[in-house]
Amino acid sequence: MIILGILIIILFILVMWKTISVANNSVKIHDPSKADSIKSFGYKQELIRDMGGFSNFAVSFSIISILTGAVSYYGYGFSQGGPAMMGIGWPLVTLFVLFVAAAMAELTSAIPTSGAIYHWAAILGGPTWGWFTGWLNIIGQVTIVAGIDYGCATFAANLIFQSPSKLQFLSTYFIILMSHAILNHMGIDLVSKLNSVSAIYHLVGVLIIIFFLAMAGPEHHISYVFTTFSTQTKSGTPYWWAFMIGLLQAQWTLTGYDASAHTSEETINPRVRAPWGVFMSVAISGIFGYLLLVLVTISIKNPTAVAAAGNNAFIVAIQQAVGLHFSNYLLWLVTIAMWFCGCSSITSSSRMVYAFSRDGGLPLSRYWKKVSPKFHTPAVAIWLVAIIAFLSGISDGVYAVIGTMSVIGLYSSYVIPISLKFRAKVKGIWTEKDDGPWNLGKYSNFVSVTACAWVIVLMAIMILSPTDVQITSQLIIHYATGKIILAAIVVLVIYYNAYAKYNFKGPKLGSYETLNQRLVDEKSTKSASVE
Repeated sequence: MIILGILIIILFILVMWKTISVANNSVKIHDPSKADSIKSFGYKQELIRDMGGFSNFAVSFSIISILTGAVSYYGYGFSQGGPAMMGIGWPLVTLFVLFVAAAMAELTSAIPTSGAIYHWAAILGGPTWGWFTGWLNIIGQVTIVAGIDYGCATFAANLIFQSPSKLQFLSTYFIILMSHAILNHMGIDLVSKLNSVSAIYHLVGVLIIIFFLAMAGPEHHISYVFTTFSTQTKSGTPYWWAFMIGLLQAQWTLTGYDASAHTSEETINPRVRAPWGVFMSVAISGIFGYLLLVLVTISIKNPTAVAAAGNNAFIVAIQQAVGLHFSNYLLWLVTIAMWFCGCSSITSSSRMVYAFSRDGGLPLSRYWKKVSPKFHTPAVAIWLVAIIAFLSGISDGVYAVIGTMSVIGLYSSYVIPISLKFRAKVKGIWTEKDDGPWNLGKYSNFVSVTACAWVIVLMAIMILSPTDVQITSQLIIHYATGKIILAAIVVLVIYYNAYAKYNFKGPKLGSYETLNQRLVDEKSTKSASVE
């Protein structure tokens, strides 16, 4: 298994290096003086275009937040797959997510709007594909906000109250969400600065934790994370399936990088800077996250206690490594990183709600699309996301469901425009002139196919994962993720056929109306031939 782990790491490095090299050569021929305006899509520029390249990268990097996802779900991954989940599972997921990120970066470069994924699907597949993609993305966006701030509240409440009650936890959760909503309401310039600080804070924070863990001295040899397998699941569960379920730890961490695309309307030179933000946020998070997880895992003294700690597994692991007193300082460092992450996540999700409402995609869209005249932010959308996120975290045992729901919602919305673009390229409808300056040329189709294949496998794992939610003392929903997703899809289908099908016209296409028309003409020609 050591050879397998090393092979996966080598493949990750090769894919990352090749993608950066090809995209960089493509970008070099782009004329940055030809700045793109949102007016080319038929929209009035309401959001301030004030983000630089680093700030755009920082918003995705902060949402991925290796000090949030990798830490919050450490216990879930460790109890399912053991140390091998960190040594093999993390780089395996990161490798395939690079393909998804690269495919999304190409689309970000070609079609840079706040609607991002939703706009891509509508242009390439029509209003119906756009509508369902928008809803799936919003489901993922809102649940990821809930998951991030839920994790932050878990750490903060345990550090403040030691053994917090349900009321103390929910109060902490509420305060964290409100702080993020207020800051986002007050303007993109403030949030942009916080995102830049957050990116630096995350990198420095990881290095600080790694330094002190190294000083304390690892308990195990590095081979521990490649050769040690364990599972705390039911006795009848085979290890391979427990390992696959445990991939949620890495997969939930590596989500939300579409934030760079959602803030493209606020980014200077978005066709170049936004796609770099999408791709590099995943690549850098993958590297630093791996270093952190490996060192934490080989520092564990009592693996059984860590596996039994549940959501507090990372806290127990750090306490074992550096002692109870000093561990609090490191855990506060992690908690602050989570706070930064949640702030960035509301930035991204509110832009998606704003963009979708701007086109009438949500009920009561006229309210959610309102922009603050003073701060030039989608103020109502910001507060809507914060309130729904709070309500999502009230039930007991909901954390794993929040994670799987956000992964399913986001990645299903990612794969729709990627597959639609691949279909258009195969049929010759999407040509080189439709590509943005950040593109992968002859490797584009292979990247898209690999990305789609991974998402299909991922969706199956998440839907079938054994997640339970306790509604009341007597009522428990078993395999809740699959049931909730199925119920959501049924409701969306009914709502679409009863109302949206006749009233939703899709986003304004602007200069992309020609591409959309080519797709329509192709469908009409094919239909006429069949008749």
